[in-house]
Amino acid sequence: MKVLLTGANGYIGMRLLPALLEQGHEVICCVRDKNRIPLDADTLKRVEIVEVDFVKEVDTANFPKEFDVAYYLIHSMSVSTSNFEELEAKAAKNFNTYLQETSVQQVIYLSGIVNEEQLSKHLSSRKKVEEILYEGDYKLTVLRAGIVVGSGSSSFEIIRDLCEKLPIMIAPKWLKTKIQPIAIRDVISYLSGVMLNERCYNQSFDIGGPDILTYKQMLLTYAKVRKLKLWIISVPVMSPRLSSYWLYFVTSTTYKLAVNLVDSMKMEVVASDNRIQEIIEIEPISYEESIRKAFIKIEQNLVTSSWKDSLVAGRFSNLKGYIQVPSYGCLKDDKKIKVSNPTQVIQNVWSIGGTKGWYYGNWLWKLRGFMDQLVGGVGLRRGRTHPDKIYAGDALDFWRVIYANKEDRRLLLFAEMKLPGEAWLEFCIDDNNVLHQTATFRPLGLWGRIYWYTMLPFHYFIFGGMIRNIAKTN
Repeated sequence: MKVLLTGANGYIGMRLLPALLEQGHEVICCVRDKNRIPLDADTLKRVEIVEVDFVKEVDTANFPKEFDVAYYLIHSMSVSTSNFEELEAKAAKNFNTYLQETSVQQVIYLSGIVNEEQLSKHLSSRKKVEEILYEGDYKLTVLRAGIVVGSGSSSFEIIRDLCEKLPIMIAPKWLKTKIQPIAIRDVISYLSGVMLNERCYNQSFDIGGPDILTYKQMLLTYAKVRKLKLWIISVPVMSPRLSSYWLYFVTSTTYKLAVNLVDSMKMEVVASDNRIQEIIEIEPISYEESIRKAFIKIEQNLVTSSWKDSLVAGRFSNLKGYIQVPSYGCLKDDKKIKVSNPTQVIQNVWSIGGTKGWYYGNWLWKLRGFMDQLVGGVGLRRGRTHPDKIYAGDALDFWRVIYANKEDRRLLLFAEMKLPGEAWLEFCIDDNNVLHQTATFRPLGLWGRIYWYTMLPFHYFIFGGMIRNIAKTN
């Protein structure tokens, strides 16, 4: 069977893709940037990749027309606190227009559970997209999920941040809201199980795990699994804005996503029926078991995808505009050192950031991250998804990976911290086995130049110590 997978490099898409390939399907992956799909060489040979942004009008002349099933996994909740509904509706309409020229039989859409009359912006937008997709000339199957729990999911990582960092929480009253979480493995089983199943045509189903919990119970259950002591004090006076700031500052979420999450957390998200379980015959795992399975993946460094690697979890949404490092009007810090074992050194480069740190002055990097967070930046909270693997588009502390190629022996990062300008950090080893480390800063006006020269003494020690330690092979 031939399958079109939109949002292929998103959190759900990256989990669904290997399942589809394992079942023997041919898969066409739709992504906004071909450089941002972190697949190994063998998997790349087995899929077709198409570059498309459904928010814009689709030029279908050279697009695939022959496929049986299409997955619609496009969401824009993190992009904006105001107009993501408009963007999601536009993308759905453009998607329908494109499918008019194809042989698609069924579209499968992953939406959110809607069981209250007054919906949050997030759930209202998902419902609107569902209505638009029902207008398409194909059979539609909608799966509505609440909180998805799995290694790398936004919900799981936020719960993890809160419980691991705060033994005592003074929390808002929405912690009493009831939700029905579902394990990521069960979501993938449902998504693949409804394919070309006629009993699922033109139907919308709620999917959830066996547990109905409050957010407070979810936090306490996580603490129990992790053997953490946790005290939660709920207060009625915490406003949505203050709640958003609280989530943003304590967890690795962006402020825009925090605002939209808080808006949604006031609504109960509980499955209204279990019809889908009879059709697909799945026995969902418990919330507690889903946490345990997530940590098995984390401890084995087998996290397939993370919401933090989404471009909307950072400062910008397009890698291509930053891959060419500018020179005109820029300030640079160039350092180089001869290396004896380039293979080991490039592996050192590939391990930078996250728990490994930055090879020199880690406390200064942490201080810089804390200062960035105070002014609304991403800080160092995101870490990295893999300890020794890097792909274009990955989040790397407060950097974004623009280019990563071990054969070229080159890694290029772009700063997503709050700066009066733009900054790049590049590592490469030339043909003479010389490691080059180049920090480039394009200042924005006078304040940008003042910032650079103020930081110059710190750059001298930090960048100098960093390249020397990266070059070490013992």
